Amino acid sequence: MKVVVLSDNRAFDESLQTEHGLCIYLETDKYTCLLDTGASDKFIRNAEKLGVDILSVDFVFISHGHADHIGGLPAFLELNNTAKIVISKNALNQKFFSKRNGLHSISLDFDFSPYINRFIFVETETVLENEIQVFSAQTNKYPLPKGNATLYKDTGKGMELDDFNHELVIFFGTKNLFVFTGCTHKGLLNILDSISVVSSKQIGTVLGGFHMLDSRSDQQFETEAELEGIAIELKKKYPQTNFITGHCTGENAYQQLKEQLDKQLIHFFTGYSIDIN
Repeated sequence: MKVVVLSDNRAFDESLQTEHGLCIYLETDKYTCLLDTGASDKFIRNAEKLGVDILSVDFVFISHGHADHIGGLPAFLELNNTAKIVISKNALNQKFFSKRNGLHSISLDFDFSPYINRFIFVETETVLENEIQVFSAQTNKYPLPKGNATLYKDTGKGMELDDFNHELVIFFGTKNLFVFTGCTHKGLLNILDSISVVSSKQIGTVLGGFHMLDSRSDQQFETEAELEGIAIELKKKYPQTNFITGHCTGENAYQQLKEQLDKQLIHFFTGYSIDIN
């Protein structure tokens, strides 16, 4: 399994474009896919520089409806005429807002109806190609990310706190699972615990933004003690799992997690690639 980050908030190579968005390319012996599409078409230009063929993609998996994860989908649909789009219907039938840095829309304003025959809508659980499982995490044993308190949705009845009924988790493999968490709005420990309900396989690698934001003078998120507690629980329950994160994981939060997880935790960036057995 080959993984390449096509879009993220940062890059170590100045020739690659960055944005507040996330797009991952994943390739196996049987299929190729995109995990989210970033906020724009920048992932397409980065893919060309990184030697990734967007025309060959078989599946696109959208983790949730926020524009920094689905914003590049219109550009992809114009370029690739065959790939199936796997998504929650709730990602398209409601609007999303953030109150962080002032109230603003984080929805994508686009009419997908001309492409609707290419969409596979997931409500609870779907298995594709016998190696790909998509589901909505249901476990709530652990606290949700504090950054969720700034996020809202509107189903047509006015704004309310986002409950992330549009968030999907995708995992791949027949033995050691590769798990893509998107922004992990349901909480990393909740998502991993939910996987144990639908699969008995070992979790080998987890990749995504973990939505552990760095606190600021005007907004407080997870404390150092809370981040330490999360990391200790991850190390205890998943001692053989590798965690690869970026996007919505703050730099300070990453360092706090790193103190406990050490080599189990890796920071990704635009252009990062890894081969996973």
